[in-house]
Amino acid sequence: MIAILKYNAGNSTSVENAVKRLGYQAMITDDIALLQSADKVILPGVGEAGSAMNYLKQKGLDELIKSLMQPVLGICLGMQLLCRFSEEGDTKTLGIFNNKVMKFPPKDLVPHTGWNNFISLKGKLFEGVQPQNNCYFVHSYYADISEETTAITDYILPFSAALQKDNFYATQFHPEKSAQTGFQILKNFLSL
Repeated sequence: MIAILKYNAGNSTSVENAVKRLGYQAMITDDIALLQSADKVILPGVGEAGSAMNYLKQKGLDELIKSLMQPVLGICLGMQLLCRFSEEGDTKTLGIFNNKVMKFPPKDLVPHTGWNNFISLKGKLFEGVQPQNNCYFVHSYYADISEETTAITDYILPFSAALQKDNFYATQFHPEKSAQTGFQILKNFLSL
């Protein structure tokens, strides 16, 4: 069973539907026992870092997430929460990735909304995906580039489009909204 973490962030139902279309059972939950026993855990995301972290802390999910041993995928806000700090609300986040999340420089082009490709790709999440393939992004904050970066996209400046460390994977883009490329990436994660 695939657990989709409920933490009052948007997009959970879209992720659930995408997982089910790939032939997997999925459940949206914040139940600690169900999350611990799930085959995979997904942190979807559309929302704001500070209120999302408050919800995770109130429910004891912040410590639970850090302790998970199965593959975990953070999507958009879910990826940003897996980093160490977000400028959005000056929020201390989970610290799984040693990346800082910052606001794009003030320009008329923020938020980054729409389709974009990659400068570079590596890792199991991107098997069968080419740098010229496009994925769907919608965000005003970005994670800097680090040794944990597995994909880079350039929008105003180069940033981490994906991260990976141990059993934790993350994408700034929305694979559930990224057509065939996104389904390949989700399929790769669900096959880990």
